[in-house]
Amino acid sequence: MTGQAFLGFATQASLLMILLGLAVAFIRLARGPSLADRVVALDMMTVTIISFCGVYAVFMDEPSFLDVAIVLALVGFLATVALARYAERRLERDKEQQRLAQAEETKP
Repeated sequence: MTGQAFLGFATQASLLMILLGLAVAFIRLARGPSLADRVVALDMMTVTIISFCGVYAVFMDEPSFLDVAIVLALVGFLATVALARYAERRLERDKEQQRLAQAEETKP
């Protein structure tokens, strides 16, 4: 087996495994019982798409896909930070509503 043939086989196998991981992450995104599960699944999908771009760039010998991967990594990071901030504020709001409900129950 030549080096070129092995590289072709390895990249095709990698692309297949990445697509499998993407499918599993999508299932978790759709079925996740909590917001945290969905955020982690979305982050995993972003990472798998970035890795797909990298492996595809090697497979097609086209380095422009690496630029796409870098931009996607930056956007994915910002999306993860934004979703984490949203989840934190939602948790604080729920705690405040629970505290107010308990205060209403204890009033004479």
